[in-house]
Amino acid sequence: MHTPEIEIQIETNYIQERSIIEKNRYFFTYTVHIKNISQQTVQLISRHWIFENAHGETFEVKGSGVVGEKPVIKSGEIYSYTSATEINTPSGLMYGSYQMIDEKAQGFDAKIPIFKLIMPRVLH
Repeated sequence: MHTPEIEIQIETNYIQERSIIEKNRYFFTYTVHIKNISQQTVQLISRHWIFENAHGETFEVKGSGVVGEKPVIKSGEIYSYTSATEINTPSGLMYGSYQMIDEKAQGFDAKIPIFKLIMPRVLH
């Protein structure tokens, strides 16, 4: 069985106005671009995220679809969405997988590469 090829790219953004540094609450948005580089149509069914703070503490999020959708992504298409998270350190990591199905309803995981959440430092 050939697993469809999915390319995932992520852009992160620290949101200062939603963060409360005094209470160790650091807010980030992330935009995910999911490109279907296979020859068949796929559908994203669910997600599994792992968040890791600067102390190595992790928490997981599993759920149906992304941002309330279960997108169908045709060959060559890119599906993008933006979501957000909060962690309790100024930096951390995110990674995980999307559970997807191909045209024959065969399930497979598309690995989400590790990406960093980093609060920019201000120089005085």
